[in-house]
Amino acid sequence: MAEGFLLSRVLLRFATLPEDSEDLLGELSAAALTPDGSLWVGADELLTVERLSPLESGIFGDHKQFQLSDYIDLFNTEDEIDIEGMSYSSGYLWVTGSNSMKRKKPKKKKMEKNIQRLAEVTTDLNRFILARFPVHEGDLFKSCSHPEDPNKKLNAGIIQTKENRNVLWELLAADEHLQPFIASGIPSKDNGLDIEGIAVAGDKVFLGLRGPVLRGWALIIEIEVTEETPGVLTLKEIGKEEKLYKKHFLDLNGLGIRDLCFHGEDLMIVAGPTMDLLDGMMYIFKLKDVLEIPGDSLWDQESGKLAVLFDLPFRQKKDLAEGITIFPCLGQSEALLVVYDSPDPARRPEPHAVFADVFWLK
Repeated sequence: MAEGFLLSRVLLRFATLPEDSEDLLGELSAAALTPDGSLWVGADELLTVERLSPLESGIFGDHKQFQLSDYIDLFNTEDEIDIEGMSYSSGYLWVTGSNSMKRKKPKKKKMEKNIQRLAEVTTDLNRFILARFPVHEGDLFKSCSHPEDPNKKLNAGIIQTKENRNVLWELLAADEHLQPFIASGIPSKDNGLDIEGIAVAGDKVFLGLRGPVLRGWALIIEIEVTEETPGVLTLKEIGKEEKLYKKHFLDLNGLGIRDLCFHGEDLMIVAGPTMDLLDGMMYIFKLKDVLEIPGDSLWDQESGKLAVLFDLPFRQKKDLAEGITIFPCLGQSEALLVVYDSPDPARRPEPHAVFADVFWLK
Protein backbone atom coordinates (compact mmCIF):
# COMPACT_ATOMS: atom_id res chain seq x y z
CA MET A 1 0.00 0.00 0.00
CA ALA A 2 1.38 3.38 -1.04
CA GLU A 3 1.06 6.82 0.46
CA GLY A 4 -1.62 8.89 -1.24
CA PHE A 5 -0.57 10.86 -4.31
CA LEU A 6 -0.72 14.53 -3.29
CA LEU A 7 -2.12 16.54 -6.21
CA SER A 8 -1.98 19.95 -4.57
CA ARG A 9 -2.52 22.00 -1.46
CA VAL A 10 -5.34 24.46 -0.95
CA LEU A 11 -4.94 27.54 1.25
CA LEU A 12 -7.86 28.21 3.59
CA ARG A 13 -7.76 31.88 4.58
CA PHE A 14 -9.95 32.90 7.54
CA ALA A 15 -11.02 36.27 8.84
CA THR A 16 -9.38 37.62 11.99
CA LEU A 17 -11.27 36.12 14.92
CA PRO A 18 -9.16 37.02 17.97
CA GLU A 19 -11.29 35.13 20.51
CA ASP A 20 -11.47 31.77 18.79
CA SER A 21 -9.14 31.74 15.77
CA GLU A 22 -6.74 29.26 17.36
CA ASP A 23 -9.62 26.96 18.36
CA LEU A 24 -10.76 27.13 14.74
CA LEU A 25 -7.54 26.78 12.76
CA GLY A 26 -5.99 24.32 15.20
CA GLU A 27 -9.02 22.03 15.49
CA LEU A 28 -10.68 21.67 12.09
CA SER A 29 -12.74 18.50 12.29
CA ALA A 30 -15.20 18.48 9.37
CA ALA A 31 -15.53 19.64 5.76
CA ALA A 32 -18.11 19.70 2.97
CA LEU A 33 -18.16 21.25 -0.49
CA THR A 34 -21.47 22.61 -1.81
CA PRO A 35 -22.45 22.91 -5.51
CA ASP A 36 -21.72 26.65 -5.65
CA GLY A 37 -18.06 25.88 -4.84
CA SER A 38 -18.20 27.01 -1.21
CA LEU A 39 -16.14 25.04 1.28
CA TRP A 40 -17.76 24.60 4.68
CA VAL A 41 -15.71 23.58 7.72
CA GLY A 42 -16.33 23.03 11.41
CA ALA A 43 -14.21 22.84 14.55
CA ASP A 44 -14.41 20.84 17.77
CA GLU A 45 -14.98 23.53 20.37
CA LEU A 46 -17.20 26.12 18.67
CA LEU A 47 -20.94 26.68 18.15
CA THR A 48 -20.46 27.77 14.55
CA VAL A 49 -19.78 26.59 11.02
CA GLU A 50 -17.51 28.48 8.66
CA ARG A 51 -17.94 29.20 4.95
CA LEU A 52 -15.01 29.86 2.65
CA SER A 53 -15.47 30.91 -0.97
CA PRO A 54 -13.11 30.17 -3.90
CA LEU A 55 -11.05 33.28 -4.61
CA GLU A 56 -8.52 32.00 -7.13
CA SER A 57 -6.86 28.74 -8.00
CA GLY A 58 -5.85 27.00 -4.79
CA ILE A 59 -7.14 29.70 -2.40
CA PHE A 60 -10.38 29.91 -0.41
CA GLY A 61 -11.32 33.00 1.57
CA ASP A 62 -14.13 35.56 2.04
CA HIS A 63 -14.73 33.82 5.35
CA LYS A 64 -18.17 34.04 6.93
CA GLN A 65 -19.10 32.53 10.28
CA PHE A 66 -22.60 31.21 11.05
CA GLN A 67 -23.93 30.78 14.60
CA LEU A 68 -25.94 27.55 14.57
CA SER A 69 -28.22 28.80 17.35
CA ASP A 70 -29.64 31.29 14.82
CA TYR A 71 -31.14 28.38 12.87
CA ILE A 72 -31.91 25.60 15.38
CA ASP A 73 -32.61 25.30 19.09
CA LEU A 74 -29.51 24.13 20.93
CA PHE A 75 -29.66 22.73 24.45
CA ASN A 76 -27.86 25.87 25.65
CA THR A 77 -25.48 28.58 24.42
CA GLU A 78 -22.44 27.53 26.46
CA ASP A 79 -21.59 23.88 25.75
CA GLU A 80 -19.53 23.04 22.68
CA ILE A 81 -21.19 21.07 19.89
CA ASP A 82 -18.02 19.12 19.20
CA ILE A 83 -18.72 19.21 15.46
CA GLU A 84 -17.20 16.05 14.02
CA GLY A 85 -18.88 15.60 10.64
CA MET A 86 -20.44 17.61 7.80
CA SER A 87 -22.12 16.56 4.57
CA TYR A 88 -24.12 18.13 1.74
CA SER A 89 -27.14 16.56 0.05
CA SER A 90 -30.29 17.80 -1.72
CA GLY A 91 -30.03 21.43 -0.66
CA TYR A 92 -29.01 20.76 2.95
CA LEU A 93 -25.76 21.10 4.88
CA TRP A 94 -25.75 18.39 7.57
CA VAL A 95 -23.82 18.67 10.84
CA THR A 96 -23.33 16.09 13.59
CA GLY A 97 -21.94 16.44 17.06
CA SER A 98 -19.98 13.60 18.62
CA ASN A 99 -22.92 12.47 20.82
CA SER A 100 -20.29 11.55 23.39
CA MET A 101 -19.20 11.89 27.01
CA LYS A 102 -15.77 13.34 27.75
CA ARG A 103 -13.07 12.85 30.37
CA LYS A 104 -11.30 15.92 31.71
CA LYS A 105 -7.74 16.50 30.50
CA PRO A 106 -4.82 16.69 32.94
CA LYS A 107 -3.13 20.08 33.25
CA LYS A 108 0.57 20.72 33.59
CA LYS A 109 2.30 20.63 37.00
CA LYS A 110 -0.80 19.79 39.07
CA MET A 111 -0.35 16.14 39.98
CA GLU A 112 -3.02 15.74 42.67
CA LYS A 113 -5.63 17.70 40.72
CA ASN A 114 -4.74 15.79 37.55
CA ILE A 115 -5.36 12.47 39.26
CA GLN A 116 -8.77 13.73 40.28
CA ARG A 117 -9.50 15.19 36.84
CA LEU A 118 -8.91 11.79 35.26
CA ALA A 119 -11.77 10.45 37.38
CA GLU A 120 -14.22 13.10 36.17
CA VAL A 121 -16.49 12.35 33.21
CA THR A 122 -18.69 15.20 32.00
CA THR A 123 -21.37 15.89 29.41
CA ASP A 124 -21.77 18.83 27.05
CA LEU A 125 -25.41 18.61 26.00
CA ASN A 126 -24.87 20.33 22.65
CA ARG A 127 -22.77 17.35 21.57
CA PHE A 128 -26.01 15.40 21.21
CA ILE A 129 -27.22 16.99 18.00
CA LEU A 130 -27.73 15.90 14.42
CA ALA A 131 -29.01 18.77 12.28
CA ARG A 132 -29.45 20.03 8.75
CA PHE A 133 -29.56 23.54 7.34
CA PRO A 134 -30.84 24.84 3.99
CA VAL A 135 -27.84 26.16 2.09
CA HIS A 136 -27.72 28.13 -1.16
CA GLU A 137 -25.08 30.33 -2.80
CA GLY A 138 -22.88 30.46 0.26
CA ASP A 139 -25.53 31.19 2.89
CA LEU A 140 -27.44 29.22 5.49
CA PHE A 141 -31.18 29.71 5.96
CA LYS A 142 -33.73 28.85 8.60
CA SER A 143 -36.19 28.24 5.77
CA CYS A 144 -36.08 28.75 2.01
CA SER A 145 -37.34 27.40 -1.30
CA HIS A 146 -35.57 24.39 -2.75
CA PRO A 147 -33.04 25.67 -5.34
CA GLU A 148 -34.28 23.13 -7.90
CA ASP A 149 -38.00 23.09 -6.99
CA PRO A 150 -39.54 26.45 -5.93
CA ASN A 151 -42.69 24.64 -4.77
CA LYS A 152 -40.72 22.68 -2.17
CA LYS A 153 -39.66 24.28 1.10
CA LEU A 154 -36.47 23.46 2.97
CA ASN A 155 -36.42 23.95 6.74
CA ALA A 156 -33.55 23.85 9.18
CA GLY A 157 -34.11 20.93 11.52
CA ILE A 158 -32.61 18.97 14.37
CA ILE A 159 -33.11 15.34 15.34
CA GLN A 160 -35.83 15.12 17.97
CA THR A 161 -34.43 15.67 21.44
CA LYS A 162 -35.47 13.60 24.43
CA GLU A 163 -34.41 14.05 28.05
CA ASN A 164 -31.23 16.00 27.24
CA ARG A 165 -30.23 13.54 24.50
CA ASN A 166 -31.96 12.60 21.23
CA VAL A 167 -34.07 9.76 19.84
CA LEU A 168 -31.13 8.18 18.02
CA TRP A 169 -28.96 8.13 21.15
CA GLU A 170 -31.85 6.58 23.07
CA LEU A 171 -32.09 3.78 20.51
CA LEU A 172 -28.35 3.14 20.51
CA ALA A 173 -28.37 3.07 24.32
CA ALA A 174 -30.47 -0.08 24.08
CA ASP A 175 -28.47 -1.70 21.25
CA GLU A 176 -26.88 -5.06 22.04
CA HIS A 177 -23.45 -3.94 20.82
CA LEU A 178 -23.42 -0.35 22.12
CA GLN A 179 -25.44 -0.56 25.33
CA PRO A 180 -22.52 -1.66 27.57
CA PHE A 181 -20.44 1.34 26.48
CA ILE A 182 -23.25 3.89 26.77
CA ALA A 183 -24.71 2.60 30.04
CA SER A 184 -21.25 2.62 31.63
CA GLY A 185 -20.71 6.24 30.60
CA ILE A 186 -17.42 5.43 28.86
CA PRO A 187 -16.04 8.66 27.37
CA SER A 188 -15.40 9.11 23.68
CA LYS A 189 -11.61 8.84 23.61
CA ASP A 190 -11.70 5.80 25.94
CA ASN A 191 -13.42 3.71 23.21
CA GLY A 192 -16.84 5.01 24.22
CA LEU A 193 -19.54 6.14 21.80
CA ASP A 194 -18.10 8.82 19.51
CA ILE A 195 -19.69 9.84 16.19
CA GLU A 196 -16.97 11.37 14.01
CA GLY A 197 -18.24 11.14 10.44
CA ILE A 198 -21.41 11.76 8.46
CA ALA A 199 -22.31 11.13 4.82
CA VAL A 200 -25.81 11.81 3.48
CA ALA A 201 -27.64 10.76 0.32
CA GLY A 202 -31.16 12.19 0.24
CA ASP A 203 -32.80 11.04 3.49
CA LYS A 204 -30.21 8.28 4.10
CA VAL A 205 -27.69 9.24 6.77
CA PHE A 206 -24.52 7.24 7.48
CA LEU A 207 -22.76 7.95 10.78
CA GLY A 208 -19.19 6.71 11.31
CA LEU A 209 -18.09 5.82 14.84
CA ARG A 210 -14.58 6.46 16.06
CA GLY A 211 -15.61 4.30 18.97
CA PRO A 212 -16.44 1.85 20.16
CA VAL A 213 -14.32 -0.46 18.04
CA LEU A 214 -15.39 -4.04 18.82
CA ARG A 215 -12.58 -6.59 18.70
CA GLY A 216 -11.02 -4.57 15.89
CA TRP A 217 -14.26 -3.94 13.96
CA ALA A 218 -15.39 -0.36 13.31
CA LEU A 219 -19.05 0.54 12.98
CA ILE A 220 -21.25 2.69 10.73
CA ILE A 221 -24.83 3.44 11.77
CA GLU A 222 -27.30 3.96 8.90
CA ILE A 223 -30.60 5.78 9.47
CA GLU A 224 -33.26 7.52 7.42
CA VAL A 225 -34.90 10.72 8.60
CA THR A 226 -38.15 12.49 7.95
CA GLU A 227 -39.40 15.93 8.95
CA GLU A 228 -42.02 15.30 11.62
CA THR A 229 -42.84 18.99 12.00
CA PRO A 230 -40.95 22.05 10.72
CA GLY A 231 -37.65 22.10 12.58
CA VAL A 232 -37.94 18.58 14.03
CA LEU A 233 -36.47 15.45 12.41
CA THR A 234 -37.30 11.92 13.41
CA LEU A 235 -36.32 8.43 12.29
CA LYS A 236 -38.35 6.34 9.87
CA GLU A 237 -38.44 2.58 9.45
CA ILE A 238 -36.05 1.15 6.85
CA GLY A 239 -35.39 -2.20 5.21
CA LYS A 240 -37.55 -5.31 5.02
CA GLU A 241 -37.44 -5.67 8.78
CA GLU A 242 -38.65 -2.06 9.19
CA LYS A 243 -35.98 -1.28 11.77
CA LEU A 244 -35.04 2.28 12.70
CA TYR A 245 -31.34 1.81 11.96
CA LYS A 246 -28.83 -0.56 10.37
CA LYS A 247 -25.32 -1.45 11.52
CA HIS A 248 -22.38 -2.01 9.19
CA PHE A 249 -19.22 -3.52 10.73
CA LEU A 250 -15.92 -2.90 8.91
CA ASP A 251 -12.42 -4.34 9.14
CA LEU A 252 -10.34 -1.14 9.18
CA ASN A 253 -7.21 -2.74 10.61
CA GLY A 254 -8.45 -2.15 14.15
CA LEU A 255 -8.93 1.59 13.62
CA GLY A 256 -11.95 3.79 14.22
CA ILE A 257 -13.69 6.07 11.73
CA ARG A 258 -12.60 9.71 11.66
CA ASP A 259 -14.78 10.93 8.76
CA LEU A 260 -16.95 9.83 5.84
CA CYS A 261 -18.02 11.25 2.50
CA PHE A 262 -19.81 9.94 -0.58
CA HIS A 263 -18.06 9.36 -3.90
CA GLY A 264 -20.91 8.32 -6.16
CA GLU A 265 -22.57 5.45 -4.27
CA ASP A 266 -19.32 4.51 -2.51
CA LEU A 267 -18.31 5.69 0.94
CA MET A 268 -14.85 7.16 1.44
CA ILE A 269 -13.62 6.55 4.99
CA VAL A 270 -10.81 8.09 7.05
CA ALA A 271 -9.62 5.50 9.58
CA GLY A 272 -7.40 6.33 12.53
CA PRO A 273 -6.67 5.48 16.17
CA THR A 274 -9.56 5.59 18.64
CA MET A 275 -7.67 7.06 21.59
CA ASP A 276 -6.81 10.74 21.80
CA LEU A 277 -3.08 10.39 22.47
CA LEU A 278 -2.46 7.22 20.50
CA ASP A 279 -0.28 8.08 17.53
CA GLY A 280 -0.52 5.92 14.45
CA MET A 281 -1.04 5.73 10.72
CA MET A 282 -4.27 6.96 9.17
CA TYR A 283 -5.77 5.43 6.03
CA ILE A 284 -8.37 6.10 3.36
CA PHE A 285 -10.74 3.18 2.77
CA LYS A 286 -13.62 2.74 0.32
CA LEU A 287 -16.83 0.82 1.00
CA LYS A 288 -18.56 0.10 -2.31
CA ASP A 289 -22.25 0.52 -3.18
CA VAL A 290 -23.47 1.27 0.33
CA LEU A 291 -26.92 2.36 -0.86
CA GLU A 292 -27.59 -1.24 -1.97
CA ILE A 293 -26.89 -2.96 1.38
CA PRO A 294 -30.30 -4.35 2.45
CA GLY A 295 -29.71 -4.86 6.19
CA ASP A 296 -27.04 -5.16 8.88
CA SER A 297 -23.69 -6.19 7.41
CA LEU A 298 -20.08 -7.10 8.15
CA TRP A 299 -17.28 -6.57 5.63
CA ASP A 300 -13.65 -7.60 5.71
CA GLN A 301 -11.00 -6.65 3.15
CA GLU A 302 -11.32 -9.97 1.32
CA SER A 303 -15.01 -9.39 0.57
CA GLY A 304 -14.44 -7.26 -2.53
CA LYS A 305 -16.70 -4.64 -0.95
CA LEU A 306 -14.14 -2.93 1.30
CA ALA A 307 -10.70 -1.78 0.18
CA VAL A 308 -7.91 0.35 1.58
CA LEU A 309 -6.85 2.95 -1.01
CA PHE A 310 -3.80 4.62 0.54
CA ASP A 311 -2.27 5.83 3.77
CA LEU A 312 -1.97 9.47 4.73
CA PRO A 313 1.38 11.09 5.57
CA PHE A 314 2.31 10.36 9.20
CA ARG A 315 3.54 13.11 11.50
CA GLN A 316 3.79 12.47 15.22
CA LYS A 317 0.93 14.18 17.06
CA LYS A 318 0.44 16.54 14.09
CA ASP A 319 -1.71 16.65 10.94
CA LEU A 320 -4.52 14.44 12.21
CA ALA A 321 -6.91 13.93 9.30
CA GLU A 322 -10.40 14.83 10.56
CA GLY A 323 -12.44 16.04 7.57
CA ILE A 324 -12.79 14.94 3.94
CA THR A 325 -14.85 15.97 0.92
CA ILE A 326 -14.73 15.18 -2.80
CA PHE A 327 -13.00 18.06 -4.54
CA PRO A 328 -12.42 19.04 -8.20
CA CYS A 329 -8.76 19.73 -8.84
CA LEU A 330 -6.69 20.38 -11.96
CA GLY A 331 -9.51 19.09 -14.14
CA GLN A 332 -9.51 15.92 -12.05
CA SER A 333 -13.02 15.14 -10.72
CA GLU A 334 -11.79 12.30 -8.54
CA ALA A 335 -9.85 14.08 -5.82
CA LEU A 336 -10.20 14.12 -2.06
CA LEU A 337 -9.68 17.23 0.05
CA VAL A 338 -8.44 16.59 3.61
CA VAL A 339 -8.46 19.05 6.52
CA TYR A 340 -6.45 18.44 9.67
CA ASP A 341 -6.72 18.83 13.42
CA SER A 342 -3.45 19.83 15.16
CA PRO A 343 -1.86 21.08 11.92
CA ASP A 344 1.91 21.09 11.64
CA PRO A 345 3.32 24.65 11.84
CA ALA A 346 4.40 24.28 8.20
CA ARG A 347 0.70 24.33 7.31
CA ARG A 348 0.34 27.84 8.76
CA PRO A 349 1.94 30.22 6.22
CA GLU A 350 -0.11 33.14 7.55
CA PRO A 351 -1.53 33.91 11.01
CA HIS A 352 -5.12 33.19 9.96
CA ALA A 353 -4.61 30.63 7.20
CA VAL A 354 -3.94 26.93 6.96
CA PHE A 355 -3.25 24.47 4.14
CA ALA A 356 -5.53 21.54 3.32
CA ASP A 357 -4.32 18.67 1.12
CA VAL A 358 -5.85 17.32 -2.09
CA PHE A 359 -5.17 13.67 -2.96
CA TRP A 360 -5.82 11.92 -6.25
CA LEU A 361 -8.40 9.14 -6.12
CA LYS A 362 -7.51 6.35 -8.55
